[in-house]
Amino acid sequence: MEELKAIIKKEVELMGYFLYNLNFNKRGKDHVLSIEIDQVEPIGIDDCVKVSEQLSEKLDELNPIDDAYMLEVTSAGAEHELRNLEELKRAEGKLVHIKTIEQTFKGILVSATEASVEILDKQLGKTITIFQSDIENIRLAIDF
Repeated sequence: MEELKAIIKKEVELMGYFLYNLNFNKRGKDHVLSIEIDQVEPIGIDDCVKVSEQLSEKLDELNPIDDAYMLEVTSAGAEHELRNLEELKRAEGKLVHIKTIEQTFKGILVSATEASVEILDKQLGKTITIFQSDIENIRLAIDF
């Protein structure tokens, strides 16, 4: 599965997207190769179709999966979790929701390092620094 993931990651990145997640599962009688993509701008249906068509051609050419399967390409989601520094860096300038051991914050992600994140907290009206070690969860947020 790691070889397949590397192939898909490379193809997705060549198209200007990022591979967020990949799963190969059985749903009822069917096998499904489910791929979640991300990019700096929001993902639309056209992005999913474009990636699906390109990956379908590449996978047909390589035939890395013995069983018949369906290919499913979706967005990682508008409020997906930011799991590593690379994803945090791509989210700089975007609204995030952070849950720490003691409280929650919502603000614009100003910067991220291995040690901390800095956000512009709208409620407090100031920039605050949160240590990575205190963060239980950080995800993109939508402002209503």
